[in-house]
Amino acid sequence: MTIQPYLFFEGRAEEAAAFYQKVFGAKIEMLMRYKDSPDPCPEGMVPPGSEGKVMHMSLKIGDGVVMGSDGRCSGKPDFQGFALSYAARDAEEADRVFAALSDGGAVQMPLGKTFFSPRFGMAADRFGVSWMVIVPA
Repeated sequence: MTIQPYLFFEGRAEEAAAFYQKVFGAKIEMLMRYKDSPDPCPEGMVPPGSEGKVMHMSLKIGDGVVMGSDGRCSGKPDFQGFALSYAARDAEEADRVFAALSDGGAVQMPLGKTFFSPRFGMAADRFGVSWMVIVPA
């Protein structure tokens, strides 16, 4: 059984994919736009002019997969009640990734030494997705 996060970026999915490529070296495994769907979208599902937006994408980040789309293209993503966790190889990678994720976002807990890790911190990225960056002990 596999559980994979699915994020609705509400109009910013392509921008998010490019950002995660830069931060993590993410690989786009699949990207389909609404206009490329073999079946038409149900009436009223997405606003007119959103045909070029992302209907579905799959991003490979390290050994994990994060899926996402532009959802209903409301322009108001709402990522509440969860965080994605990224295990960095070492302190230097944690520092780099944390700085990149928090650039344009918000630090929720500064990156630093804890009793359970030489580096741990929490930040919301520019899309509002919360991340925990950790160097495993």
